[in-house]
Amino acid sequence: MRQFRLITLGVVLLVCCDMVAPTTSAADTQAGSHAGTLQGAPYRIDVPAHWNGDLVMLMHGYEPAGAPRATPMKPADETAIFLKRGYAVAQSDYASQGWAVGDAIVDNERLRQFAGRSIGHPRHTYLVGFSLGALEAVASLERHPHTYAGALLMCGATVSTPELIARGTLTPLVAFDALIPGVLPDLAAADAPAFVPPGVFAQALKAHPEQAAILERRLQETPESLPTLSLYYMVLRELERRAGGMPVDNRKTVYRGFGDDAAFNRRVHRYAGSPAALAYARRNVSLSGHIDAPVVMEWNAFDQTIPSRLHGIYPDQVRAAGNGRLLTVLAPVGQGHCAFSNGQIGAAFGTLLSKVATAGH
Repeated sequence: MRQFRLITLGVVLLVCCDMVAPTTSAADTQAGSHAGTLQGAPYRIDVPAHWNGDLVMLMHGYEPAGAPRATPMKPADETAIFLKRGYAVAQSDYASQGWAVGDAIVDNERLRQFAGRSIGHPRHTYLVGFSLGALEAVASLERHPHTYAGALLMCGATVSTPELIARGTLTPLVAFDALIPGVLPDLAAADAPAFVPPGVFAQALKAHPEQAAILERRLQETPESLPTLSLYYMVLRELERRAGGMPVDNRKTVYRGFGDDAAFNRRVHRYAGSPAALAYARRNVSLSGHIDAPVVMEWNAFDQTIPSRLHGIYPDQVRAAGNGRLLTVLAPVGQGHCAFSNGQIGAAFGTLLSKVATAGH
């Protein structure tokens, strides 16, 4: 289900995978699937019958902590798109769930190196990430220069974690709480629940239509999509547990666009960030816009999970870093979070290949 990119990745053949495999070439690599675990991270590698010698590192999005994982792993929905075009596909399920950005970057790099030893060193390696996986993919591109030929970022949460949590998660929640008080617990309380069902938000919004209209307008949501606040709440609480405290600080934030700004800023709940948790958020992960290979980005025309107010942040960083020539932002298509057809994903990947060829990678 692409809605939250709760992707579990799967397999048929099996090797126990902390072993070092012999180096092979594309010509003698056997087609099929290979699976196992690398230092606690399940993975799979799929090789098509007529491998073109190139590799796609496919990075999935947010998977709630505790979500069941299939064993053996199943392929991500998008795997076949690349296999049909002759590309081998490697994908890690990461050593942890939730805000696993740090693990994702490390586990993806470990798998990339392992794939080179086990199926043969690819001619070119591409990053493809969806939703939170797009953040992990572009962070991998920045962290490992001269490694990837290019990156395709679809429906991406491509915003540095501190800003993404502040603008994409905390702002909607404290706005909801200020306009419709008494529904949410203290977000920093140790005994606050890990999850608030979407129905709780939906019921409160239905009972307060005037306040709901303000939230819809300001947060670029619809009445149907506003209960996505449940996802934002779950992500924030999981990140708090992972970081060991509140990973965001809004004590000096001045909020605008929620009606009477002065009254709103007096009512909004203020949270003091934990120094250790704030540092954790910066490490996992902050983007710079420094890229050395072509990047193609595309979002849906309406995305209830990653609204358009967040889409321009990374492109602006890339241009500010002087790398605008390597960036292509495609026109948005479709309605929903990661609501792309296989044809649209294939077309976006084709654009990346063209940009890579032009750039000489």
